[in-house]
Amino acid sequence: MTIDLEELYKDLHANPELSFQEVRTAEIVGRHLDELGFVVHRYVGKTGVVGVLENGPGPVVMLRADMDGLPVKEATGLDYASSAVGVDHDGKDVPVMHACGHDVHVSCLIGAVEMLAGQKHEWQGTLIAVFQPAEEWGGGAQAMVADGLYDLVPKPDVVLGQHVAPFPAGWFGVRPGVTMASADSLNVTLHGRGGHGSRPETTIDPVLMAAAATMRLQGIVARELAASDSAVVTVGQIHSGTKNNIIPETATLGLSIRTFSDPTRERILGSIERIVRSESTASGSPKEPEFHYEERFPLTVNDQSAAGRVTAAFRAKFGDTKVIDPGPVSGSEDVGELSTAAGAPLVFWFLGGMDASFFKDWATTGRLPEDVPSNHSPYFAPIIQPTLTAGTEALVTAAREFLSAPK
Repeated sequence: MTIDLEELYKDLHANPELSFQEVRTAEIVGRHLDELGFVVHRYVGKTGVVGVLENGPGPVVMLRADMDGLPVKEATGLDYASSAVGVDHDGKDVPVMHACGHDVHVSCLIGAVEMLAGQKHEWQGTLIAVFQPAEEWGGGAQAMVADGLYDLVPKPDVVLGQHVAPFPAGWFGVRPGVTMASADSLNVTLHGRGGHGSRPETTIDPVLMAAAATMRLQGIVARELAASDSAVVTVGQIHSGTKNNIIPETATLGLSIRTFSDPTRERILGSIERIVRSESTASGSPKEPEFHYEERFPLTVNDQSAAGRVTAAFRAKFGDTKVIDPGPVSGSEDVGELSTAAGAPLVFWFLGGMDASFFKDWATTGRLPEDVPSNHSPYFAPIIQPTLTAGTEALVTAAREFLSAPK
């Protein structure tokens, strides 16, 4: 391999960029694709990059990696740790870190396309490499589709991708059917009537309103869903007021909702609006509450047949013990937008990225160790090897499963 993936990874890790700001990363990716002989399309969905390598008649296989970092201050202590800062979409200065491993994804895909370009005598078809912006914001894949992705490149026969996760490096998690939850990010504004903290009887207190709504929202999963259903309703933010002796005019709640079926999703969103409106009415609010939906991720659903083929190929390549079914994961992804828009099957799997010594008790407990940092943690730091090698080989193995043998 002519590209030093470890150095590339360290460089990307040290220089993360926020969603739709991945200019430096896109330039690096585009340069490598040019050197490998791909036809390169830049600025697809603002900062996305797509490379196409045609190699005779045969299937069209799409490999996807996401590129964006997160507004997290890195605390790993690594000598290649990020000290980058950026400006978020609200105009605020924030630290930036690859706290979700997208630097791993980009590095592995660069390694995979180099390997596949060097194996052109062993396969036929068309290889598409998608380097997607803004997965963390939930709009990158849709932005690429809306920007004419499938006018620029042929629609794939299969979409393949992976996500680094906190389980042993060199292991893979792949399953048919629902793989990752849908996600909805919702901001709610509750309206009261402000006044002096010493005279609450002259006010309508939105802080109390927000607190009561927060408590009731936790009853949705516990009391409105069947035990066989799964969902998460998290109130991650409550904001209100400026001073201890002032009852404010408004309070805002920031919610994250995760569900594993569309009917459950609609039921929970309906319940949230019902509860918030009812608490607002019960408090005598002078205005209806406001609901603002932000990031919305679809369900990630793997095609049954295609996932079976990838699982079998991984078992043959890496061994039976290193390929597991992780069960449905409550995290979310937007890779499904690419496959849905193309009418193509999707296979999306998890790539282990942690030191195997952390997991000595996993076989008996079935639980991840508490001291292993998870995605989005300021301490999240996949080990470089065997993670990069395994991730690169997984993409190549999966792609070769669908590309035609030479005639």
